[in-house]
Amino acid sequence: MRAAVLANLRGALPEKDVPAIEECVTELHEALPHKDDLTRNTVMVAYGGGKDSAYAVAFVRAVHLALAERHGATFTLRVVTMRHGGMPYQVMLNIDRTYQALGLYEDPDVELLLIERDRVVPFDRDRSMPHRLVAFNRTDMLMSGHRSYGDGRATFCNACNLNVASSFGVAARHGAGVDLIITGDSPQEQRDYALWIRQLARGAGQKPADSKKRFQGTLETLDGLAQAYFQEIHGGNAERIAERGVTSDVPATLEFFSIYDYTSYASGAHWRLLTDFLGFVFDEIAFNFTESDCANPALMAHLRGLRTERAYGRSYGEGIAQYVDFALELMRKKHFPEHLVEEIAGRYRTEAGVERMREAATRYAEDAFGVDTEQLVCMVYSPFAGRAANLHDYLAGEFPELLPEEDRIRALLAGKESHEGLAARLERLSGLSLTDLRALHDGPLWSPFADKGTQPGVLPLVMDSDPHKKIISVRRGTDGDKILDRVAGR
Repeated sequence: MRAAVLANLRGALPEKDVPAIEECVTELHEALPHKDDLTRNTVMVAYGGGKDSAYAVAFVRAVHLALAERHGATFTLRVVTMRHGGMPYQVMLNIDRTYQALGLYEDPDVELLLIERDRVVPFDRDRSMPHRLVAFNRTDMLMSGHRSYGDGRATFCNACNLNVASSFGVAARHGAGVDLIITGDSPQEQRDYALWIRQLARGAGQKPADSKKRFQGTLETLDGLAQAYFQEIHGGNAERIAERGVTSDVPATLEFFSIYDYTSYASGAHWRLLTDFLGFVFDEIAFNFTESDCANPALMAHLRGLRTERAYGRSYGEGIAQYVDFALELMRKKHFPEHLVEEIAGRYRTEAGVERMREAATRYAEDAFGVDTEQLVCMVYSPFAGRAANLHDYLAGEFPELLPEEDRIRALLAGKESHEGLAARLERLSGLSLTDLRALHDGPLWSPFADKGTQPGVLPLVMDSDPHKKIISVRRGTDGDKILDRVAGR
């Protein structure tokens, strides 16, 4: 079976990758700690379910098999996938097809794992999304969105990125642990990322972990940032903050091995491998803008449309066009094949297409997060955070019948008054508990309109240093003045 898979892989990989496999085998063998007994080594690779990580897993599998061909034995290959609310079932199907094509299910030297926050389970294509994980992601999404006017990056990416980092720690320490982690990032990208994390920590008034601790130190630094970040997002809920820490108890000697120099990462170069050999499907639900393993970017575009329509008094289509312009530019910067760029552009090119995607995003928000349109609209106003700074605009725009209750709502949010009926109404409108609404009220509201450096905290630091954003000029209302605004997402 191994010989057949390796032969098929060599035939499906880009031609220049075939000799690169052998070069990588030599270098990886030198990096393994147990050269005298290769089976004692465990090497980990992450598979998010997207096109790039599918290619990386295929290349690593080729190295795994080629090493066995050369030495008569090979390492244990641990492939790990972090689950989150934005991962549709179609992504699980793509992962399953990849595993079948690579012969991973039948190989005793392979571990296929799902990481569900701090829980590790064997990969199962049909495993339902745990209710606790859905609730976890939903709360982070809503609370982050209410701190940021539903900004795409803040709403969906910040907490998710910290969760990804934690999943590496959880997966690396699982069982007997791993000896090496394979990454597709270049060594320079790894150094830049570690430096950015250390700079963020210093900016947040924290002392970064000793750089000599390598990956463990990076995770420890991220854990400190996570604690501070979720303190800003969730307020003083100690239990919620503690369970969102970044797992860092991995061996201090644990290192990364980069396959960047051996591979052809432009997806056009390995299109046949992806679609013909691995059976990768660019599904409308799973493939959105720069992501081929996550439906959240479609919701980011949807939030931009809702904000422009409801908070700015313009049209939904105008907001969608702003997001699409930004995202297509980002796709080209990331060297997406032009036919994939055109596929995304085509979805939003006509009014009918925009309306169809609006309906799809609405359904997905309800299915994945249990959040309806009314709750999304509430989020893009951010009416409760920062001492309810935007409450009046929200009530005037959406529920003018509640304007006479504005003072009572403010007193309720401040904990100065109790009113069960009013509290229940706010909970329905927002999708959050009164406890969370009060945490929003007492905490900061990040604004894309504030001058850089004037907003303290981890969230502003992350947003200011985020490369995935674009500053645009927008108009509020029919005859309103133009203002600078930010579009951000994936």
